[in-house]
Amino acid sequence: MRQTSSRRIAGTAALSLLVLALAASQPVPRVSPDRRPNIVLILTDDQSFDSLPHDPPVMPALQAMMQDPTDHWIQFPNAFINTPLCCPSRATILTGESSNHTGVQNNFEGAVLDDASTVATWLHDAGYETGLIGKYLNGYPFGFAPYVPPGWDRWLVRKQAAQGSLYYDYVLEDQGFPVVHGDEPADYSTDVYASAAVSFLRSAPADRPFFLEIAPSAPHRPWTPAPGDVGAYAGMPIFQPPSVGEPDVSDKPAWVRRLPEPDAARLAQLRSLHQRSFEALRAVDRLVARVVRVLRERGALDRTVIFFLTDNGFSFGEHRWVSKACPYEECVRTPFLVRFPGALSHVDDHLVSNVDLAPTFADLAGVAPGNRVDGRSLVPLLEGRSPPSWRTGVLLEYVGDRHIPAWWAIRTANFLYVEYATGERELYDLTGRLGPADPYELDNRADDPAYAPVLARLAARLAALRGA
Repeated sequence: MRQTSSRRIAGTAALSLLVLALAASQPVPRVSPDRRPNIVLILTDDQSFDSLPHDPPVMPALQAMMQDPTDHWIQFPNAFINTPLCCPSRATILTGESSNHTGVQNNFEGAVLDDASTVATWLHDAGYETGLIGKYLNGYPFGFAPYVPPGWDRWLVRKQAAQGSLYYDYVLEDQGFPVVHGDEPADYSTDVYASAAVSFLRSAPADRPFFLEIAPSAPHRPWTPAPGDVGAYAGMPIFQPPSVGEPDVSDKPAWVRRLPEPDAARLAQLRSLHQRSFEALRAVDRLVARVVRVLRERGALDRTVIFFLTDNGFSFGEHRWVSKACPYEECVRTPFLVRFPGALSHVDDHLVSNVDLAPTFADLAGVAPGNRVDGRSLVPLLEGRSPPSWRTGVLLEYVGDRHIPAWWAIRTANFLYVEYATGERELYDLTGRLGPADPYELDNRADDPAYAPVLARLAARLAALRGA
């Protein structure tokens, strides 16, 4: 019995060797490498437009890279957020749809998003390794048990909690399992996200591309810097434009007229808060540098497109307002940088928006978006082409809240035109097309007869954008 078993084993082994030998003699089909680019999105939270670039630098590592003529960073100074509020903006980034189409129009509607069709599902189904580290949508997991939305391979996301826990004393959902972080220096959230991002980049498969979104909470209020960054910018001068505390708001809508004019003490406090927001960006700057470094070490930097922007801006007293969700420059404008391998460092003045990100990611991956999109792929611009039919106006909108009534706006290269649900209107000649340049939006021209043709034209264009 034992001899029979031995003979059977020996025979099986001989047959296996013969099969292997025959297989080895056959030509091995050559598998073409997947040459599609990796995509990294770094998305900050409430970063003011004036922070990048800034003199002196607020984010020295990133600013040095973007201003290096031998590097490949493209700056888009005319970049805007469709709805300047965290949750709607992030839903738009994931889908390419404006907030009136995603249905996510405020910070309490994250659960409304159809997560069955996002950039994560489009790219994952096309063979990309996907990951999200940091912040997803406000309210996650929306009162349900922790879960990983479709399309994400790596999921390390902060669970919704009090605003005071953005930097310490928070819970991360790690592939659906809670991980509690405390108040030690090692728990500082931006640094935790940076380390997790580095781990993802080092372990991502080498035979296929990846898509990684890194979404730190910085520099969102309470504007908490990393331990070593506290006071780092205490002596940094903070420019407060003439719109800060705006003394004469008689031509502004009623919601602005109701805001109190800040006194000297309040203005000093706003400068201090602005400095703290800059200090909180220092850790983000190190995160960006670590991402670039590990991509270079892995030999993947020249195959990776890196996007950097914020979900919305922040107003530190401009037009007396301290927050976001307003139609003014401080709320709707975002720093927007793209490192595109092969491109020459330059500034691109085209009007772009966060609605363009999802179609751009899809285009880079060679897939069609899984839903109707309101944005356009930026790939032609990244490649140095200038499509003749590029947009000349960006749709901005907000559903309203107890402070600000609902508004809709169009931002062109020269004008901002706003309509409120109250019937009020605003028109600003930003570059001085008809009168004095008004970059700080101090003089509302909506009732100025000289601007009547401009107002009519912009009102018609806004109506068309809203109806699209």
